[in-house]
Amino acid sequence: MTVPDTRSEPSLSVAVTQLMKGVVYRDTHAAAWQHLAALQPQVRDYVAVLGLVVVIDESEGYAYLKSRPEDPDLPPVPRLVPRRSLSFHVSLLLALLRRKLAEADASGADPRLVLTRRQIIDMLTVFMPPGANDARLVDQIDAHLTKVVELGFLRRTKDKEPSFEVRRILKAFVDAQWLADFDSRLAEYAAELTEGEEDAA
Repeated sequence: MTVPDTRSEPSLSVAVTQLMKGVVYRDTHAAAWQHLAALQPQVRDYVAVLGLVVVIDESEGYAYLKSRPEDPDLPPVPRLVPRRSLSFHVSLLLALLRRKLAEADASGADPRLVLTRRQIIDMLTVFMPPGANDARLVDQIDAHLTKVVELGFLRRTKDKEPSFEVRRILKAFVDAQWLADFDSRLAEYAAELTEGEEDAA
């Protein structure tokens, strides 16, 4: 008796379970992505019961869950996707990476943006307080990098020189409004740094 092979059949549990773990990428979660692509209506209906919305960007190759916008006509649902509170320098790093991604897209270069650790350190050092201890500064930047990797916006590569791939889901998180709001905070921060330099002079 031949047992039917069901491994290729779309599985709702596989698709939803991977989404619950975090962002699903087409290149790193190939099997889950296939299940998700085949069962999009079912996945949307399933997570809607939990007060969630699935966002799928097929052109960029990622999918993720977000909380359903509050609707006064619907009963409140406990938030399953927590809001993340980011430090100023982590937010700064995200803004700088988003701009690098936009520059790479505008140049028509490889859609995969990879930056070395040294390049990222140089990007951030410009915005650090003057006179800061170099070794301590690098340690702080490494901690910020680790946080951004944990958030899923960077992925460590296997290159000989320590490098990071900027994940394209960053475009969904850091939009034009987010950048505009952050620019105003950055201007205030720059003014504080300038005042600090003048006081130290």
